[in-house]
Amino acid sequence: MRRFGNDSHTCSFCGKAADASRHLVAGPSGNINICNHCVAVCQSILDQEENDVLPIELSDVPTPKEFKEYLDQYVVGQDQAKKVLSVAVYNHYKRMSVAKKLKSDDEVKIEKSNILLIGPTGSGKTLLAKTLAQKLKVPFAIADATTLTEAGYVGEDVENVLLKLINNANGNIAAAERGIIFIDEIDKITRKSENTSITRDVSGEGVQQALLKIIEGTTASVPPQGGRKHPNQEMLQIDTTNILFILGGAFVGLDKIIEQRTTEHSMGFGSNLGKMNEEQKMDLLNQTTSDDLVKFGIIPELIGRMPITVALKELTRDDLVSILTEPKNAITKQFMASFAIDDVDLSFSKEAIEAIADEAIRQKTGARGLRAIVEKFLTDIMFEIPSIEGRKQLEITKDIVNSKNCEDVASLLKIEQNIVWKNKKKANFFGNKESNTLSHK
Repeated sequence: MRRFGNDSHTCSFCGKAADASRHLVAGPSGNINICNHCVAVCQSILDQEENDVLPIELSDVPTPKEFKEYLDQYVVGQDQAKKVLSVAVYNHYKRMSVAKKLKSDDEVKIEKSNILLIGPTGSGKTLLAKTLAQKLKVPFAIADATTLTEAGYVGEDVENVLLKLINNANGNIAAAERGIIFIDEIDKITRKSENTSITRDVSGEGVQQALLKIIEGTTASVPPQGGRKHPNQEMLQIDTTNILFILGGAFVGLDKIIEQRTTEHSMGFGSNLGKMNEEQKMDLLNQTTSDDLVKFGIIPELIGRMPITVALKELTRDDLVSILTEPKNAITKQFMASFAIDDVDLSFSKEAIEAIADEAIRQKTGARGLRAIVEKFLTDIMFEIPSIEGRKQLEITKDIVNSKNCEDVASLLKIEQNIVWKNKKKANFFGNKESNTLSHK
């Protein structure tokens, strides 16, 4: 980069001569120059092209079968939920791909179908939504409904959910406008009672009311830095018409409401709810109607914007065992890959896998708590392993899973590696002793 004063060099693009406020960059031949202003214009053009979002073509949208096959690689069980989600997501993006053809007033307008997932914690609600977004390669954001409050009160505004999506799209609003938002714990913002109260329900019904517009489709104003809106603050404008909203929650107690409606002996000693297995409970939840959700505390307007309801069953011991070993990103596979970096051949015995699953059932955390359980009994091992040189082999047994800590990690490794570790420790001891002796001398 060179600066020219009142010489004869000019910019080959704009034709302006070099002066005190301009920089000229000469080409390889020296006959072509470009000024800093033209460089800035070129950069803005390139940035604009990068931010251009190509329209979705129907040929680019996977079929429902392709969606389910992809989900099967990462999510264990929940076949019915996978089918319903696959069809719903396919129809949503099919609707977007032909939106331009349906703009005529004479044509039928296809409305989007948002999804409500009902299932216990750790049953795979978040994973299903995240995996779908991964398959579609669209921006994805997760929000917790319990942190939201009505505008003007302590907590997060509902519009901050959209900001998370924009940030995950690297600021590209056009890309964010066709993304997926998953709002978890939606059952925690139910109305506190069916009776009208003189006090505002700012974290319950108030949040539901605030969600209505953005879920249905509107041009929302989002604070660029999050937080509260200020009158003089420049807002980001985002159209939520084509954003797919997936709401999830455990809805504890909803099955009792449904049973009261569907069975004659749902109260007292005649109740069958406690005798149902997980498949029967899921079938019961699949019978959920709008009236059931209203009784639970969801306002009718929000229910109307969530036309698709999917029930997920509680994971069994066999399901948890499969989750630990079968998916592409199974937890055991992740730890085996991590340990391999430290030259450790890690393996899990069948009994160890079953013990992990049993602990998750005892804690009632479902698949969500599996990683925490594995991390807990591997902490001491992961602390010591990097300090032990050489190729090592380690098998995780049931005893290791059930033990609270591992005091002697070296004893869990192969014998020859144990000897190497002890010799190294012995050498370090004598080395330190000799150095201490020399220092005393």
